[in-house]
Amino acid sequence: MKDTRLDQLSRICLALPQATREDKGDHASFRVSNKVFVYFLNNHHGDGIVSVCCRSALGENLDRVRREPERFYLPAYIGPRGWFGLRLDRGVIGWDEVAAIVRQSYCLAAPRTLVRELEKNST
Repeated sequence: MKDTRLDQLSRICLALPQATREDKGDHASFRVSNKVFVYFLNNHHGDGIVSVCCRSALGENLDRVRREPERFYLPAYIGPRGWFGLRLDRGVIGWDEVAAIVRQSYCLAAPRTLVRELEKNST
C-alpha cells in the first residue's frame, strides 16, 4: 500500500541538491554524498511508530524529546548517536516543520559545497 507520508517526505528530501532515496521494505533512507540525512521508518522493529528521523545538533535530540515527548522520540540504535524522530502517526502533520528539520539534517550531513549551494539558492 502506498504511503502518502513517504511521498510527501520524498518530495521534500529529493528537492535538496544531490539527494537520493533508497527503499528497504516499509522504510526509506535519504542520502547525500553517501551519508544518510533522513530515515522514514514505519513500524521499525515492531514499535508501531511511523516517523521521520533526522540528525541533530549536539544535544538537540534530547531537548526535543524532553520538551515534546508526544511528538519526538529517540529512535532505536541511532537516537543515542544524535538522531531524533518526529512522529508522523499522530494527528495533522506540519509539513513546513518537517521540511525545516529535514533541511537542518541535510546541512549536518552534506559537504560544505552543497550546503553553500543550498543557501545560495534559498536567498
